[in-house]
Amino acid sequence: MNFWDFARGPASVKVVLEFGLARGFSQDDLLARSRIAPQHLQDPNFELSALQELRVVENLLRLAGHPPGLGLQVGQGYRFSTFGLWGYGLVCSATVGEAMARALRFIPLSYAFSRVEQRIEDGLCLLQMRPPDLAPGLSRFLVERDLAAAASLVLEVGGPGLQLQRVELQGGRGRAHRPCPGLTHLGGAPVRWDGEGYCLGFDARWLPHPLPSANPISAAMCDELCAKLVERWRVREGTKALVQQVLAATPGDSRPSVGALAGLTSTSERTLRRRLQAEGTSYREVRAAALAEQARELLRDPALPITRIAERLGYADLSSFSQAFKRWQGLSPAAYRRQLAAAID
Repeated sequence: MNFWDFARGPASVKVVLEFGLARGFSQDDLLARSRIAPQHLQDPNFELSALQELRVVENLLRLAGHPPGLGLQVGQGYRFSTFGLWGYGLVCSATVGEAMARALRFIPLSYAFSRVEQRIEDGLCLLQMRPPDLAPGLSRFLVERDLAAAASLVLEVGGPGLQLQRVELQGGRGRAHRPCPGLTHLGGAPVRWDGEGYCLGFDARWLPHPLPSANPISAAMCDELCAKLVERWRVREGTKALVQQVLAATPGDSRPSVGALAGLTSTSERTLRRRLQAEGTSYREVRAAALAEQARELLRDPALPITRIAERLGYADLSSFSQAFKRWQGLSPAAYRRQLAAAID
């Protein structure tokens, strides 16, 4: 299952928004370009796309200046109550192990963007996370957030006495991979910043540990309702809409190829092309439309140089970008920006 395949509730966006507001950022700036109105976040039945949540995360990263460890900080704000029915099902489980199995069975309801797998190794129960295939800084934030949120859930569900034994984040180059000075431990375990992947682990002897709020009737009810919610949130907008979301979430200089996109959308390249053709379009056309839309959005920011916009969209030089934009819009990027300014005045 892929996070693109499912809608999601507003609770996760609320956590990100509250984190940003606590640091002095405005609500309008945090929700910019997400098409999420403040009143939507007060409606538990409101459904939003993965792309809308990614927009809010991108805004937070930009406003905060992309500091290392930001995802870990945000992730610690998640509690089982954040996850509604899915979280309630965990605390109603008979044991820690049953809660883990239930969590993975209905993982689309967890707001996770990472792929999560469980395994036992050297006496530890490990949760291994594979980051989403998005822009590096965004991907790092999301896997950090998912890992920290999972850590909070494990400790909250397990109760007093359970501590993490291992917390690892993949090492690498760039600012996003630097250690966060104020975050040396998570859940009782030292944070290792130069690991081979992303994982957390606790003593596997905790798996049969009984939970104080165990309720088999409530757990069974949660299973039934979670299965219905997963089905309700399954996206049925068609291949074109799914491809549009993926392309809109990835910058031009790291936009996936058709083959990579097929993998992200859980299909083969041939099938992807055939489905797009059946919907009256092609990957090339959808990609061009995504670039045009992103270009128009970026040009609305008068402080962003057009040369920088060309770079962000993956063009080798300003001339190539200008020619492409003229094909899309019928006028140059500079003329389009002047047109926007005149409309505002």
